[in-house]
Parts: sequence; structure tokens; C-alpha cells
Amino acid sequence: MLGYNALKNVLYLKWRKPGKLRPQHFSAAILLFYFFLLLIGLKAVCVTMASGEEITVCEDEVRSRYSHLEKMTDLVAVWEVALSDGVHKIEFEHGTTSGKRVVYVDGKEEIRKDWMFKLVGKETFTVGATKTKAAINIDAVSGFAYEYTLEINGKSLKKYMENRLKTTNTWILNLDGTDYRIVLEKDTMDVWCNGEKMETAGEFVEDGTETHFTVADHSCCIKAVSSGKRKEGIIHTLIVNNREIPEAVE
Repeated sequence: MLGYNALKNVLYLKWRKPGKLRPQHFSAAILLFYFFLLLIGLKAVCVTMASGEEITVCEDEVRSRYSHLEKMTDLVAVWEVALSDGVHKIEFEHGTTSGKRVVYVDGKEEIRKDWMFKLVGKETFTVGATKTKAAINIDAVSGFAYEYTLEINGKSLKKYMENRLKTTNTWILNLDGTDYRIVLEKDTMDVWCNGEKMETAGEFVEDGTETHFTVADHSCCIKAVSSGKRKEGIIHTLIVNNREIPEAVE
């Protein structure tokens, strides 16, 4: 605590005017009054700073933790679906006590329904740039147990992926330090690269057809030739910078 004389000097230095106030002009009552105001001011500042900091930290922490716990509590199913424009992650939350249903596609909320009294049913939505139709079926198994199945274009995910292996070719490669995923749709001969539909130029050659396009200034070509076998059909090969790229299995 400041001494009496020291406090007089502080007040004098703060409020002095030439030829007027001197330390001896401050009586004990005045000094105590100013000292009391000083203590109140410091205490108010400290309390405000402390409480303000405490509230900010608590709100952020509680909001973050609550959101995380809420999502993890009702998360019941996660799927990864490989489409021509990329591999998409589908998450489904189902609150069996609240009736909540939430569908996320690649982390973005697509559907949210609260207080659904009917706990079974179906939620339909689209996935990716191609707007592929998808549906999540909710079926009761026994008691309070539920089963969740994903349909793509009206087929179960397993059947859809099996059919996709027959109708598409996928290649994954690295060019100039960047990864690229190239997909050929055999039925339409459309070519996709990292989620974008490519501009292509097709031509007939002696042993089949060639589809030309460019990726990051690199010349690419998909050659289609007959396998000579009925079961295998036509074989598609990706050539980039005169180098054959092995096909990827997803």
C-alpha cells in the first residue's frame, strides 16, 4: 500500500497546476477518498477483464464440445461412394429418441428433420456434380435396433459398385506433384478428371478408337481396342505422355 506522503506526491504530480496545488494542500480525508476511488477503479477493471475472458473461453469451449458430442452421439452410418466426379462421403445421423434425421454429403448438411415420430422410412437426396440419385433406407430390425442401407440410382450400394466396375474405367496418376483421378464412362465415352467433365476429341484409328484430351498441359489419350474375346469386350487403355497408366481398382 502507498504511504501517506507518497500518495500526496502522486496526486500532486497528476493534478498540479503552476503556482497552485502543493502536496501539503491534500488533507488526510481527501487522500483517503481518492485512494478509495483508485481501489474501486482497479477492482472494477480487474473483475471486468477476468469475467470477460472467462466467459469467452467457456462459450467457445462448451459450443465446440457440445457440437462434437451431439454429432457423434447420433451418427449411425458412414459410406464412401465412388462416382465419376469423385469419391463422396455420406454420413447419416438418426436420433431414435428425438426422431432427428440428418444427412451429410462431403461434410455439407443436405437434409435435416427434427422430431420425426415415425422412426423408419426413407430419405432421398443427390450426390456430386452429376446429381446422382441416392436414398437411405431406415428399417427396424428388432426392438430398438435399426438397419440403414444406402441406394444409388435405385440399386443397393453393393450392386451399384459391381455394375460400375463394368461400365467405367478409373486411373489415378500424379502429374507435376498433383494427384489426378481420371474416369471413363464407357456407355457415353465421357471423361472426368478430379470432378470436372473434360472436353475430348475422338477419332477412329486402324485398331479401334482414340479419345484425346489434356490434363495440366499433358497430352492424354484413351485407346479402345477389341480384346477378341466376347466376355472381355473392348479394352480401354490410358496413355499419358506416351506412357501407359495402370488402371486403379476402387
